[in-house]
Amino acid sequence: MFQGKRTYAFLTLPNYSLIALANALEPLRMANRVANRTLYEWQIASLRGEPVAASSGLQMTPTVALADVGKVDVLFVCGGINVREAVTTPLTKALRRRAETGGALGALCTGGYVLARAGLLNRYKASIHWENVHSLREEFPLVEIRNQVFTIDRDRYTCSGGTAPLDLMLNLIERQHGRQISHQVSEQFVLERVRDDHDSQYVPLRAQLGFTHRALTKVAQLMEENIEKPLSLDVIARQTGLSRRQIERLFQRYLNCVPKRYYMEIRLRRARELLLQTSMPIMEVTASCGFQSPPHFSKCYRRQFGRPPSAERRGQGAAEAVVPVGR
Repeated sequence: MFQGKRTYAFLTLPNYSLIALANALEPLRMANRVANRTLYEWQIASLRGEPVAASSGLQMTPTVALADVGKVDVLFVCGGINVREAVTTPLTKALRRRAETGGALGALCTGGYVLARAGLLNRYKASIHWENVHSLREEFPLVEIRNQVFTIDRDRYTCSGGTAPLDLMLNLIERQHGRQISHQVSEQFVLERVRDDHDSQYVPLRAQLGFTHRALTKVAQLMEENIEKPLSLDVIARQTGLSRRQIERLFQRYLNCVPKRYYMEIRLRRARELLLQTSMPIMEVTASCGFQSPPHFSKCYRRQFGRPPSAERRGQGAAEAVVPVGR
């Protein structure tokens, strides 16, 4: 466990998301407070050093020039709306210089787009706000875009928007300074469940596809509506007016998986929500998510999330089984 002081810098881009930045900063401040010592220091930066307006119109001060930011543990790029317009040649060059010195880079909300444009996410796993998932996958095939709320891959720390940076920082605090401090921070923020990198952000199917494909959307909707008693592919085909082969082709072409796998992931995500957000017995979760037996459910769950349902439930604790904060 790392015990020393960590330093972060947050590079604000025009129209950045203020809620994303605040949810990254506040856990650091609170960690210092509950530990009664300086665990974290941070700077707000912009490319030229002047305060930049967030999408809400508010500005952060003091703000320093990126060139004046010294060595930090992680430089986070803070994105928001119209992120494409924020990318400039001086910005990408400055970020590449940072990467060449060996410093870690991160991104909040749509900041991952900037790192991808600079070529700094090639062959990395990364997360970004769901509205940008499809476009990044199309534009940057060397980047492995995930649907998770946040992703830590070697020296890249990326997350979605909204409250996702809060989950990222709490996970980092736990890694660096222990579960007790992380838990105390979450208590101060009345946050009763901290999401981890197994948690997926909700990504509407239209965002995954990049356009509305009515047939595929209808198939997915039927699956979502029939979790407890899963439908066979033949039944789904009859209800949508498609053939089995057409459905298989649609899933393979647009979602890069077979229908059975997609259906299973929907059911397992629902199961995880029930395990973490309710006190339902595991046997009831098993039945409500369409699994015939606890051993089969446990095997599928472990394969998807890396640990069995019983360990998932124990890891959270009975007092933490409540509805999580959204994005």
